[in-house]
Amino acid sequence: MARVTRFEIDLDLARSMAEAARSAATADGSLVSVAVVDAGGHLVVFERMDGAEIAGPVLARDKAFTAVAHRVATHELTALVGPGAELAGMNSADQGRYIAFGGGLPLWDGDRVVGAVGVSGGTSAQDIAAATAAHGVFLKARSS
Repeated sequence: MARVTRFEIDLDLARSMAEAARSAATADGSLVSVAVVDAGGHLVVFERMDGAEIAGPVLARDKAFTAVAHRVATHELTALVGPGAELAGMNSADQGRYIAFGGGLPLWDGDRVVGAVGVSGGTSAQDIAAATAAHGVFLKARSS
């Protein structure tokens, strides 16, 4: 049986992803915190822009954790966590660590999530845009 090699997120890639997210945030006029985690949800890189809001360090990390744990973009969970919805109460699990608003994106290699990026500090749309910029760096690295 052939051995399958999976793409992994190393420190250099995680740093490049964080740089892309910060650049996108700067262009968008927001100040953000960025977290990149591995497949186990463990922090690889964290950066907080000067002047970024104080909740960002926790929220960025938790958005990345949620995206890797649930294998879905965090903004896609929003409608699922409200009262009576399929995942109602999810956001109170694990001491409130699961986040259901924009800014967390899983990083896929084929059929496996190998990590995630989380961004917090701007509006939901700004956080998603910055996370998408980081995701683009991941896609480029994975395809080369």
